[in-house]
Amino acid sequence: MGRWPEFVQIKEVGPRDGLQNEKKHVSTADKVHWINMLSDSGVKEIEYSSFVHPKWVPALSDAHEVGQKIKRNPDVRYSALVPNMKGLELALEAGIDGASVFMSASESHNKKNINKSIDETYPILQEVINEAKQAGKHVTGYVSTVFDCPYEGKITPEQVVRVCDRLFEFGVDDISLGDTIGTAVPSQVDQLLDVVLARFSKEKIIMHYHDTRGMAIANIMASMEYGITRFDSSIGGLGGCPYAPGAAGNVATNDVLYLLHGLGIETGMNDKKLQEAALYIQNKLGKTLPSKSLAYTASQL
Repeated sequence: MGRWPEFVQIKEVGPRDGLQNEKKHVSTADKVHWINMLSDSGVKEIEYSSFVHPKWVPALSDAHEVGQKIKRNPDVRYSALVPNMKGLELALEAGIDGASVFMSASESHNKKNINKSIDETYPILQEVINEAKQAGKHVTGYVSTVFDCPYEGKITPEQVVRVCDRLFEFGVDDISLGDTIGTAVPSQVDQLLDVVLARFSKEKIIMHYHDTRGMAIANIMASMEYGITRFDSSIGGLGGCPYAPGAAGNVATNDVLYLLHGLGIETGMNDKKLQEAALYIQNKLGKTLPSKSLAYTASQL
């Protein structure tokens, strides 16, 4: 087993990163039922919504109501994306356990996504992080476009480290590094993690892969060889960034579990319950989700 970790922790981001780009409306009641299904799957963290202004992400305009109605599993951390102090105030009212703040390693993507430069973003996030920590909440920093940017092309590991340095300085508990447009290959993962892990503990780093070019599973394997044991994924492969043209969905939780369990790696998660949750949201959206293992399961029904 030496090559692979004994345990890998998955954060389920489907209810937030998965639904944010969907055109078809999913009712609040259906979201609540779906998140409750996910809560029973053995997952340890669910990012259930976003407290970004509804004008920007209308699909998640019911974040407050969803947060108040979901059935809380004491073994699950319920986190949400929080852009600013107003968003944090609403998120705390809704009962979040964790706050996720976000910015890009790319100046151009940051301006498109947040409408601010990187330097203008820091003081806003610093205030949110301080307040969230004072409220006793876990804080994760998302750094987008850590490999490639749709506007600037290649991003250097040094650019990524500069942003991580500031976020850790502000007090985040961990950082999720995002392949936002899903173009990275394992050699890029090696180049980035060589630099990042020379500076930060591997326990503080989460990897967040999109599967635009079908490389997400290969990139997860490359990351595990560096000792990374935490990954974000989205049930059924739902997802895509509204401000990253051409980005496909996140790597599918179902496919990641097929890989991990096939390698003998523990996750604490139940494949059958995950498949049921994926089939449920697939039915509500009225479209076939990209997960390969889900497609196989559906064909056997």
